[in-house]
This record gives sequence, structure tokens and C-alpha cells, in this order.
Amino acid sequence: MSEDAPVSPLGTGTDITLVGDEHVKRYQETDGEVGYLWNGVPTLLFTTIGRKTGTPRTNAIIFTPVGDKYVIIASMGGAPKHPSWYLNLMAHPEIDVQIKGDKFRARARTAESPEREELWAAAVKDWPNFDVYQSRTDRVIPVVVLERI
Repeated sequence: MSEDAPVSPLGTGTDITLVGDEHVKRYQETDGEVGYLWNGVPTLLFTTIGRKTGTPRTNAIIFTPVGDKYVIIASMGGAPKHPSWYLNLMAHPEIDVQIKGDKFRARARTAESPEREELWAAAVKDWPNFDVYQSRTDRVIPVVVLERI
């Protein structure tokens, strides 16, 4: 990260020069050659269907592989509300996923205890800022499991 790179509320020292739509675009254009590793952690793309609009929306997000599952965290940096993408997943749990050049359908579900705590711990090993995000909010941040279908 360069000294003049923007720093994010996502955590100390987080390089946010590749985020949002630009992250998605570069990832798609290069099959993840650009964008798969973000701040030293792997990311995937997932496309949800808007629960209100019916419009497809693609997001890039940090993930943790656990066995044959992929774990994503609906943290939104510790905001008081769940991210829109999480609400869309709960309304339409079958999604498109891309990990590097591998594109597949998956079903999303929210992990419940005790699985949630185990998966949270695995995700925090990869991205310790998740604990920071949880400290910023009263909501229990959802742990989402993506399973190939």
C-alpha cells in the first residue's frame, strides 16, 4: 500500500484503492488475476437479485474457505444495519459465485450456533478486523455459508 493510499474505516492500514464496482469490474475482466487477493486476503464475487428491484447486483467480498464451503461475513464495517446484499441473499438464497475463473451457482444460508462461532473464528484468523467491526455494533453480525449446488 502506498503512503498516500486512502485509509478506510474497514480497519487500520486497509488499502481501499480497489473497492466496489471497480473491484468487481477488474476481477471479472481478469478472472480474479486482479482483485482476488485484496489486502492479503482472498475475495470472491457473488451476484444477488435485489429483493425490491429484481435487479442483479454483483459484489466483491472477503471469503474464508472451510472444507467445501465458502464463508462470508455480513459486517458492513460494523454498521448498525445489515448490508443490503445480505437482505437480498435471505430473500433469494441461490446466487452466482466467482472465485478466480471458477464460476458456479451456490445456495446461501446464515450459520447458527455453534457453527456460527466456529466459522467466525476461522474468518477472524484471515481478517482480524471482523472482531473490530463486531465491537462497533449491537447487532450480531451474520456469518453466511455458501454451498455449491
